Amino acid sequence: MIDKILLEQVKSVFVEAVRVITVNKIRTFLTALGIIFGVAAVITMLAIGNGAEKEILSQLELVGVNNIVVTPIPDEEDDSEVDEENAEDAGPNQTKKFSKGLDLLDVESIQKNIPTVKRTSPEIVMDSYVINKGKQNSVKLIGITNDFFETSNISLGRGAKFSKEQMLHAMPVCIIGEKVEKKIFPGKSALGNHIKVKDVWLKVVGIIEEKLISDKAQENLGIRDLNQDVYIPIKTFLVRYQDRKIISDEPLDFSGGVIIMGNQNGPKKRIPRGNYHQLDKLTIQVNNSNELKATAEVVSKLLKRKHNGMLDFEITIPINLLKQQQKTKQVFNVVLSIIAGISLLIGGIGIMNIMLASVLERTKEIGIIRALGATQQDVILQFLSESMLISIGGGIAGIVLGIIASYTLQLVTGIETILTLGSIILSFVVATITGLVFGVYPAKAAANKRPIEAIRHD
Repeated sequence: MIDKILLEQVKSVFVEAVRVITVNKIRTFLTALGIIFGVAAVITMLAIGNGAEKEILSQLELVGVNNIVVTPIPDEEDDSEVDEENAEDAGPNQTKKFSKGLDLLDVESIQKNIPTVKRTSPEIVMDSYVINKGKQNSVKLIGITNDFFETSNISLGRGAKFSKEQMLHAMPVCIIGEKVEKKIFPGKSALGNHIKVKDVWLKVVGIIEEKLISDKAQENLGIRDLNQDVYIPIKTFLVRYQDRKIISDEPLDFSGGVIIMGNQNGPKKRIPRGNYHQLDKLTIQVNNSNELKATAEVVSKLLKRKHNGMLDFEITIPINLLKQQQKTKQVFNVVLSIIAGISLLIGGIGIMNIMLASVLERTKEIGIIRALGATQQDVILQFLSESMLISIGGGIAGIVLGIIASYTLQLVTGIETILTLGSIILSFVVATITGLVFGVYPAKAAANKRPIEAIRHD
């Protein structure tokens, strides 16, 4: 019986609240605008945050958690003339030392002398092409060791990695990406078949699993689209394709450049050596992430010593770059959170103001219903239900607007946004609580009015 009476009471309060709100539609809508934009901002913010977190995790998977990347710096110095007579007396700032470049001996030395290093993965990259049925398809030919698959978090979908015999004897074998397989062998498996890369026939022994790599990841982290590459043993690359460590027969001057002779007493002209490095990239994986910085410093000192004091290489720690990106995005999310909070605060203040105005307008009505037997609790419930209906309505409209804004943002800017049920529920709960909190004061103000004074109010 009590439950039935309570249900009827709630129903009547709800009906009256709907009536009051619908009577002043424009005012109600303007009041709810703050809640609408606040909830939309919360949903958009959470969607951007979820998208950024997913992107960071996916990029982290691509670069590896404990990796250090060493990239060589080719000699691209502009042509400069060196005076033969004064060359011997030139100071350290006027001469350039000779460096052998980044090579496999460096890899061996790092692996042997630095105990924190778990594995090393040297790479040689060359733009090439695959010939198939008279047509050429552009690919990147990559010379690697089997450690490449570990440091790059790549799994083989089919086939096997290179055997010790294949790597030792520079055998013409390769592992290809799925996109290469689809281009050259549409509708059938490439395993066991041969492909002609440039002038060499290679036997396909493995296919890597397709890995989604966004354009943003390729740009920010210098990652290739691994699905379009052809991988061969690094020794096969050096023997059958190119080894930049082999020095030409042309004479070298004291600074490591090729000398173009004029007359005997004339100046010597230095030509940049170009890319004299045997390797194009070296990925070093350490045992623990807390050893990254110290290991990078030791690697830098070791390489500088082996390269005759020349800093012709660059060392980066990809996870640090990702952490910097993450901090930037967190700042952006904080700004969005503040905007969303301000919007909700303004919306709440708007609800409180409109409810206080409503209390003043309905003072006589409050006095009449109190005189007819309504309690203070009934009045509080009436005004709270009105403020909560406004905030709930604004919350629902804000959810719709937030979903539309998230998808529109992704389409227009390319920023990945991920909507979750949790973010929608959170936004709705926040909107409801806002209406409840900011509706308490006006409701109490209405309930505290004395019935006789309220009835006499004009």
